[in-house]
Amino acid sequence: MPLSRAACPASRHLLVFACGLLLACQPRTPDPAASVAAGTDPAAAAVPTAALPPLPDDPAQRRIAEDVRTLASDAFEGREAGTPGYDKAADYVAGRFAAIGLAPAGEGNGWFQRVPLLKATREEAGAALVVARNGREIALRFRDQYLTGLNYAAAEHALEAEAVFVGQAVHAPELKQDDFAGLDLRGRIAVVFTGAPARFDNDSRAYYSAMRVKQQALVERGAVGMVLVNTPEYEASSPWAQIADDWARPGMRLRDADGTPIDAFPELRASARVAAAAADLIFADGPRPAAELFDAAREGTLRGFALPGTLRLAGRTRLEPGESRNVVARLTGSDPARADDHVVYTAHLDHIGIGVPVNGDAIYNGALDNALGVAVMLEAARILHARELRPKRSMLFVALTAEEQGLLGAEWFATRPTVPAAGLVANINLDMPVLLAPSKDVVPVGIEHSSLKAVVETAAKEVGVDLSADPFPEDVVFVRSDQFAFVRAGVPAVYLNGGIVSADGQRMPRLAMQKFLRDHYHRPSDQADLPIAWGDAVRLADLNARIGALIGDAEQRPRWNAGDFFGERFGKGR
Repeated sequence: MPLSRAACPASRHLLVFACGLLLACQPRTPDPAASVAAGTDPAAAAVPTAALPPLPDDPAQRRIAEDVRTLASDAFEGREAGTPGYDKAADYVAGRFAAIGLAPAGEGNGWFQRVPLLKATREEAGAALVVARNGREIALRFRDQYLTGLNYAAAEHALEAEAVFVGQAVHAPELKQDDFAGLDLRGRIAVVFTGAPARFDNDSRAYYSAMRVKQQALVERGAVGMVLVNTPEYEASSPWAQIADDWARPGMRLRDADGTPIDAFPELRASARVAAAAADLIFADGPRPAAELFDAAREGTLRGFALPGTLRLAGRTRLEPGESRNVVARLTGSDPARADDHVVYTAHLDHIGIGVPVNGDAIYNGALDNALGVAVMLEAARILHARELRPKRSMLFVALTAEEQGLLGAEWFATRPTVPAAGLVANINLDMPVLLAPSKDVVPVGIEHSSLKAVVETAAKEVGVDLSADPFPEDVVFVRSDQFAFVRAGVPAVYLNGGIVSADGQRMPRLAMQKFLRDHYHRPSDQADLPIAWGDAVRLADLNARIGALIGDAEQRPRWNAGDFFGERFGKGR
């Protein structure tokens, strides 16, 4: 998952990479079915990362545990998109799909869908952010006070222009908010605060906080550059030190057939991100100091204004074409009249690869994030395939790439599916189920937006599991994992997370989740030796399978609720 609740809810990369600011070779494609048929073990080369406890005796628990141990082993080198370690993981999952009995549903009747990527790496040489004002120049320090933005359109950039502060760059007439009122951005650099007004409801605040939305608004108004200034509230959950430590980590974008990056906003010729502690330098000698502006943002009284002088931005970006793969399998529906309708199960297969060593370990294995989600999806697929009567609609199972880079594999599949797009009726996503203490419940995220609420409630009763409300609604994880790519394509979606109610009154799932986010999330210690509650994982697979079966057999497709925030924006075309 790209953004933890501890570090700005479920996706720093969605708020960063997917919005474009902090912003390989051809993979092998052996026939996994052939290796399965030959009796070879796809996990034979996988070396356990750490001393592991015995495997569970229960067959279903054992299957899930074996998949997690394999995918989270050091042999897969953290499964970063576009690397040999990820390709090995994709081959393994394809082999598991074949062993279950599913049919390949990728490109050319194979298991894979090619996902073309453009990788961008920030370089320190040539970087500059200079405030020229009232006859003096203030040069901010790279990494300590600012980072240049990745430029997917040019290897080098340099821009000097007048600047305009535009608050949080929110244009939401339905909420009577227009940060651009009375401001002229044409040919200017926009200075923007992170976030959105606190008075907004959770869904609106999450939507308008996204850089993708902010950048689109800036481009529409003629801005040529952007300086994003962190607020203290943002850095309370995502400290500048963590952002700065990752300064050399590459970002990625999808790319078209001609190599053009998608959603890279080339009209913004230069960008930078500034630490909250350095905000006074950007507003120096201006009409209002940074502290006063931060207070105004909290109070909902923030207004924009033109800044005196100019800002000068420069930087260099190393650009490299890359490629990765989604893994796609199909269970054909039993009703020929509905078999072209597809319920899409997703779980991202990638993690963040090899990085800064922690206690001597540089491999970020991603056991919970998201080997466990993939393993639960595989078990749900096995359950559905083993049913005496298959669902009337077809089921797709997609192990997605590049989620950690901003939901890129999901975006590619949702907009370019390997089956007719009109047939995508629902998405059921699994991402980082934190199952580290036995629970009585499951947290279904996003069910309030569509008719999937009734489906999930029925399935939960049949499986015998309670449903709990999202304990962190302010984090709005509904927009911060792969399901949001399907939402943007107009497809109703639900994301199932681990429970929060203790099953034994001693081990507390909510505390276990907080400890995981604090100590293990996006760290090498997210390994298969964590005390995963395998029984909860099996129950989650049962629930996912039951939800898919109910959708598959229903007379009507799932639909957005009337007046729903996301349905109104994205669902009308369907």
